[in-house]
Amino acid sequence: MLLQTVITGLAIGGIYALMAVGYSLVFSILNFSNFAHGTIIMLGAYAGYFILTLAKAPFVVAIVGSIVAAAVLAVTNERLAYRPLRVRNAKPLYFMISAMGVSILLENLVYVTIGAHFYSYPQIFAYETVRISGAAIGILDLFALVFSTIAILALHLFLQYTKSGIAIRAASYDMVVASIFGARLDRVIGLVFVLAGGLAGLSGVFLGMKYMAYPTMGWITNKAYVAAVIGGLGSLPGAIVGGIILGLLETLVSTYVSSIIRDVFSFGMLVVFLLVLPTGLFGRYLEEKI
Repeated sequence: MLLQTVITGLAIGGIYALMAVGYSLVFSILNFSNFAHGTIIMLGAYAGYFILTLAKAPFVVAIVGSIVAAAVLAVTNERLAYRPLRVRNAKPLYFMISAMGVSILLENLVYVTIGAHFYSYPQIFAYETVRISGAAIGILDLFALVFSTIAILALHLFLQYTKSGIAIRAASYDMVVASIFGARLDRVIGLVFVLAGGLAGLSGVFLGMKYMAYPTMGWITNKAYVAAVIGGLGSLPGAIVGGIILGLLETLVSTYVSSIIRDVFSFGMLVVFLLVLPTGLFGRYLEEKI
């Protein structure tokens, strides 16, 4: 039972980590919390569902389509809602207000165009389990865990060993100095939103498969923000660790205590971290960016 619970928690934590990395990527560059990220995840879940059902496409095509659709939406959001603020050197508070406005707008557009229905993904994986040391592990949980790990590892390699990745890491420390050394900031910021959007689309498909697609999926994605805060906003390793911790905590509480009070533990841990360790596990105290 414990092994099964841990693997399920790791799978959920992997999905949280995918979402939290998107929050942290944007925060590391623009120094604000992109609350529209949850809505992009929700739209990614819808994209995957309709590609599977209306287009009758294979599952791999649905994943790729959801990643591309979410990336395009994220970049469009940045160009229309955030770039005008960047040009005017607006403070982070105005970015957050704009992000909340975009989130409300997109969610209500879904209500108007698609409706408030819950859409259940087609059965991709049979409800079979794999037995590991006597524990029955769901195929979906294993797939989500493996795929999330591959996606995060690929992002790590991209940021560490490519020219564009190095430019992103440089801009996260000081955008002015990075631009002096040749980094094209508009391109770097656009690439950050492409990466964050792609991860949002991927996590949206996993969430849709596990919980269905519906307009208020943003409530679940709030957990990713909790994970990002626990790990330290702006820290990619922190987002991963925070997601894993949160996924394990929720699964253990649901199994051994009660699923009803699962969210109490999650958001209670957020409050504790904000009081005791405001910068999270891997965060740093930084002066205001120039």
